[in-house]
Amino acid sequence: MSSTPYLFHAPRSTPESRAGKPPAPRTERAEGMMIERDVEVVAASGRTIQADIYRPDSEEPAAVLIAWSPYGKHNPAPIGVIYPDSGVLPEHIGPKTTFEAPDPDYWVPHGYAIVVADIPGTWYARGPATYCSPEEAEDFRDFIEWAGTQPWSNGKVGLSGVSYLTVSQWRVAELHPPHLAAINPWEGWTDTYREVARHGGIPETSFWPYIWERWGASTGDIEDLERETEAHPFYDVFWETKSANLERVTVPAWVVGSWSDQGLHSRGTLEGFRRISSTEKWLDIHGRKKWGEYYLPENVERQRQFFDHFLKGIDNGWENRPRVLYEQRESYYRGSTHPADAWPIPEVRYRELFLGENGHLDEAPPAHESFVEYDGRGSGLREHRVVFEHTFEARTAIVGHTIAELNVSAPDATDIDLFVALFKRGVDGEIVGFPYYAQFEDGPVAVGWLRASHRELDTERSSSYLPVLAHRRELPLAEDGPTHVTVEVLPSGTVFEPGESLVLVIQGRDVMDYSAKVYARHHDTVNNGRHRVHLGGAIPSRLILPVLRS
Repeated sequence: MSSTPYLFHAPRSTPESRAGKPPAPRTERAEGMMIERDVEVVAASGRTIQADIYRPDSEEPAAVLIAWSPYGKHNPAPIGVIYPDSGVLPEHIGPKTTFEAPDPDYWVPHGYAIVVADIPGTWYARGPATYCSPEEAEDFRDFIEWAGTQPWSNGKVGLSGVSYLTVSQWRVAELHPPHLAAINPWEGWTDTYREVARHGGIPETSFWPYIWERWGASTGDIEDLERETEAHPFYDVFWETKSANLERVTVPAWVVGSWSDQGLHSRGTLEGFRRISSTEKWLDIHGRKKWGEYYLPENVERQRQFFDHFLKGIDNGWENRPRVLYEQRESYYRGSTHPADAWPIPEVRYRELFLGENGHLDEAPPAHESFVEYDGRGSGLREHRVVFEHTFEARTAIVGHTIAELNVSAPDATDIDLFVALFKRGVDGEIVGFPYYAQFEDGPVAVGWLRASHRELDTERSSSYLPVLAHRRELPLAEDGPTHVTVEVLPSGTVFEPGESLVLVIQGRDVMDYSAKVYARHHDTVNNGRHRVHLGGAIPSRLILPVLRS
């Protein structure tokens, strides 16, 4: 292992307890398909990968798609079972489809070998297991080179899959495996600290603990993400090892992201596209459910067009696609798709709306200084949030990163956690809901978080439209007046017609509250007593909105 300060512990569950079966290498045939089960590949590190290979039953070499997964190649948890509201219809996937991976029943008849791999240290593969790590990426590189040199391979390898199966694509592409010809990152974070474990510096207490349990089936030691997260509260060398070095990526890439996976994949996927150095790269952004979109038949056809072009050399017009296609959402599963030359959208201009008196978002700042306050713990008799609203007089499309610059204080505390959300209100006065976190249908336009003591910006990485927090130290609230903070509100793409309103909510707990389902929660807050948002003054509180020129 490297000098990275990993901690390890015994597995959280055995493979058998999660429907796994000990390896029994064998070959099966089914419907023109050759299936090789439990193929073991030894990486240069000595760790092993266990794979199932689905390929055409012919002598013709096949293009190769690898799905690199911690979830089990034997498919212990089909999406439609574990997430019934995911938008994946039963007829869109076959019985061989493993969690978040491509469907062999579709791809093999089109001349592809689908290779589903258990990452080292998970299930029956020899480890120990590390996650989102340089060591894992090195093993993945070795596996790509193995797959690209097999007799049944045409020497061109592509990578496909959602979530972790995309996170691993960013990491291995940094290493430039010679046989890697194209990647299709479909919703995957790039910075584990900022995008998953600590939103705005606030610990995430639902998904992150849940997912390390999901990754924990093994016969040997696995990385102890729980103790590591507790031991590394700031962004340090440990978290750097779990962040992609995106500028090193040069392979052709079709990146698919969304406005709807905020708090998990939306930010990282778009940052992945923006920062990779590939000259041949394309971006699609939708506002719908990630799994449903990955398996939607017309999108699977687009995946094949992309891989046909780069893995088979077929001249099918892929290179003529717009570099960026993005959805302008109107309401749930209603919107229009538009082309652009780059991300962020070049036609965006930034517009200020100031937090004003009587709950307004105004074009001009308030003439006088004042403040509004709420109960920071969201309980008791006092109001638990403050709300500001702006009604548009003309059609307005907000596409990109919003920034909330706020002046805040807390008479009863030295630190506060801020939860910010944007909503759309229709002309009928009702809030318009959008897909959210891959399962829900009544979500906000966008969300943001900030622990005020983490407000220091990384000046080298921040830009005028995207504040990036340094997360290197704690800074208490100012004692002699309000503290100026900058909240990154995650990117979105939404249309507001005349008479519709943008609603800004600020409070001290999660704005969305879904019980008994996995999503981004933050129950470990520092909040206590009153929070104040200050209006007016020399540097007034404001929203900075990315507005498309009409």
